Amino acid sequence: MPFRIVAGVIGLFFLLQGLNWLVDPAGAADALGMPLLEGVGRSTQIGDISGFFLCLGGFALFGAYRLDPTWLRAAGCLVGLVAITRTIAWGVHDAAFPVEFIVAEVVTGSLLLIAASRVESPTTE
Repeated sequence: MPFRIVAGVIGLFFLLQGLNWLVDPAGAADALGMPLLEGVGRSTQIGDISGFFLCLGGFALFGAYRLDPTWLRAAGCLVGLVAITRTIAWGVHDAAFPVEFIVAEVVTGSLLLIAASRVESPTTE
Protein backbone atom coordinates (compact mmCIF):
# COMPACT_ATOMS: atom_id res chain seq x y z
CA MET A 1 0.00 0.00 0.00
CA PRO A 2 2.74 2.60 0.74
CA PHE A 3 4.19 2.13 -2.74
CA ARG A 4 0.78 2.68 -4.26
CA ILE A 5 0.54 5.97 -2.38
CA VAL A 6 4.08 7.04 -3.36
CA ALA A 7 3.37 6.28 -7.04
CA GLY A 8 0.04 8.10 -6.82
CA VAL A 9 1.59 11.22 -5.29
CA ILE A 10 4.34 11.23 -7.92
CA GLY A 11 1.74 10.78 -10.65
CA LEU A 12 -0.40 13.62 -9.31
CA PHE A 13 2.66 15.89 -9.12
CA PHE A 14 3.57 15.27 -12.76
CA LEU A 15 -0.04 15.56 -13.90
CA LEU A 16 -0.24 18.97 -12.21
CA GLN A 17 3.06 19.95 -13.87
CA GLY A 18 1.57 19.12 -17.26
CA LEU A 19 -1.60 21.07 -16.53
CA ASN A 20 0.50 24.02 -15.34
CA TRP A 21 2.21 24.10 -18.75
CA LEU A 22 -1.23 24.53 -20.32
CA VAL A 23 -2.51 27.14 -17.82
CA ASP A 24 0.64 29.14 -17.01
CA PRO A 25 3.37 28.29 -19.52
CA ALA A 26 5.54 31.28 -18.59
CA GLY A 27 5.54 30.28 -14.91
CA ALA A 28 6.11 26.62 -15.77
CA ALA A 29 9.05 27.51 -18.02
CA ASP A 30 10.54 29.77 -15.36
CA ALA A 31 10.26 27.00 -12.75
CA LEU A 32 12.38 24.79 -15.01
CA GLY A 33 14.96 27.53 -15.67
CA MET A 34 14.02 28.25 -19.27
CA PRO A 35 12.51 31.17 -21.16
CA LEU A 36 9.14 30.82 -22.79
CA LEU A 37 9.91 30.69 -26.50
CA GLU A 38 8.04 32.48 -29.31
CA GLY A 39 6.15 31.24 -32.36
CA VAL A 40 6.57 27.61 -33.38
CA GLY A 41 9.15 27.18 -30.62
CA ARG A 42 6.49 28.08 -28.04
CA SER A 43 4.03 25.66 -29.60
CA THR A 44 6.63 22.90 -29.50
CA GLN A 45 7.76 23.80 -25.98
CA ILE A 46 4.25 23.84 -24.50
CA GLY A 47 3.00 20.88 -26.54
CA ASP A 48 5.95 18.58 -25.99
CA ILE A 49 6.57 19.37 -22.34
CA SER A 50 2.92 19.36 -21.27
CA GLY A 51 2.37 16.14 -23.22
CA PHE A 52 5.38 14.54 -21.54
CA PHE A 53 4.29 15.51 -18.02
CA LEU A 54 0.64 14.59 -18.60
CA CYS A 55 1.61 11.20 -20.00
CA LEU A 56 4.14 10.54 -17.23
CA GLY A 57 1.64 11.53 -14.55
CA GLY A 58 -1.10 9.50 -16.19
CA PHE A 59 1.10 6.41 -16.39
CA ALA A 60 2.02 6.67 -12.69
CA LEU A 61 -1.55 7.34 -11.56
CA PHE A 62 -2.99 4.55 -13.70
CA GLY A 63 -0.34 2.13 -12.46
CA ALA A 64 -1.03 3.09 -8.84
CA TYR A 65 -4.79 2.85 -9.30
CA ARG A 66 -4.69 -0.52 -11.06
CA LEU A 67 -1.68 -1.84 -9.11
CA ASP A 68 -0.17 -2.56 -12.50
CA PRO A 69 3.64 -2.65 -12.51
CA THR A 70 3.81 -2.19 -16.29
CA TRP A 71 2.51 1.39 -16.11
CA LEU A 72 4.71 2.19 -13.13
CA ARG A 73 7.77 0.87 -15.00
CA ALA A 74 6.86 3.00 -18.02
CA ALA A 75 6.65 6.10 -15.82
CA GLY A 76 9.90 5.24 -14.04
CA CYS A 77 11.72 4.69 -17.32
CA LEU A 78 10.45 7.97 -18.76
CA VAL A 79 11.62 10.09 -15.84
CA GLY A 80 14.87 8.13 -15.52
CA LEU A 81 15.63 8.64 -19.18
CA VAL A 82 15.38 12.39 -18.67
CA ALA A 83 18.30 12.20 -16.21
CA ILE A 84 20.30 10.19 -18.75
CA THR A 85 19.58 12.52 -21.65
CA ARG A 86 20.34 15.60 -19.52
CA THR A 87 23.73 14.05 -18.78
CA ILE A 88 24.30 13.39 -22.48
CA ALA A 89 23.32 17.00 -23.26
CA TRP A 90 25.92 18.17 -20.73
CA GLY A 91 28.64 15.86 -22.03
CA VAL A 92 28.04 16.28 -25.74
CA HIS A 93 26.30 19.61 -26.27
CA ASP A 94 27.81 21.87 -23.60
CA ALA A 95 24.52 22.13 -21.68
CA ALA A 96 24.43 22.98 -17.99
CA PHE A 97 24.54 20.08 -15.54
CA PRO A 98 21.57 20.77 -13.20
CA VAL A 99 22.42 18.46 -10.30
CA GLU A 100 19.20 19.21 -8.39
CA PHE A 101 17.01 18.23 -11.37
CA ILE A 102 19.05 15.13 -12.17
CA VAL A 103 19.00 13.93 -8.56
CA ALA A 104 15.22 14.50 -8.40
CA GLU A 105 14.75 12.53 -11.64
CA VAL A 106 16.93 9.64 -10.49
CA VAL A 107 15.14 9.48 -7.13
CA THR A 108 11.67 9.77 -8.69
CA GLY A 109 12.43 7.21 -11.38
CA SER A 110 13.88 4.84 -8.80
CA LEU A 111 10.83 5.21 -6.54
CA LEU A 112 8.53 4.39 -9.45
CA LEU A 113 10.60 1.35 -10.41
CA ILE A 114 10.70 0.17 -6.79
CA ALA A 115 6.93 0.66 -6.54
CA ALA A 116 6.53 -1.40 -9.73
CA SER A 117 8.51 -4.22 -8.16
CA ARG A 118 6.35 -4.14 -5.00
CA VAL A 119 2.78 -3.92 -6.33
CA GLU A 120 0.79 -6.93 -7.31
CA SER A 121 0.68 -7.89 -10.96
CA PRO A 122 -2.77 -7.60 -12.48
CA THR A 123 -4.64 -10.86 -12.73
CA THR A 124 -5.75 -12.02 -16.13
CA GLU A 125 -9.12 -13.66 -16.45
